[in-house]
Amino acid sequence: MTATRLNLSEDLKRRIVRLAASANKTPHAFMVDVLSQEADRAETRGRFSNDAVLAENEALKSGKAFPLDVAFDYLEARAAGKVVRRPRTRP
Repeated sequence: MTATRLNLSEDLKRRIVRLAASANKTPHAFMVDVLSQEADRAETRGRFSNDAVLAENEALKSGKAFPLDVAFDYLEARAAGKVVRRPRTRP
């Protein structure tokens, strides 16, 4: 593993030391964990964005969609715990 140098402000260094201590970790281990978590989040956001583009392209190509008010009504009912039929797509 290669070493990477980070120039951190004194304030950030103090925060990292404090947070690492509360997590029973060394500052180095804390930073590695945080960087790994943020890399995972960035990859997840990227996959989500790619999936959204594919879904949009599929919807535009098929010409079928849910009217927005119908979709919101369905989601609100489901969130309220109601049993509702899934709406049908319309051209």
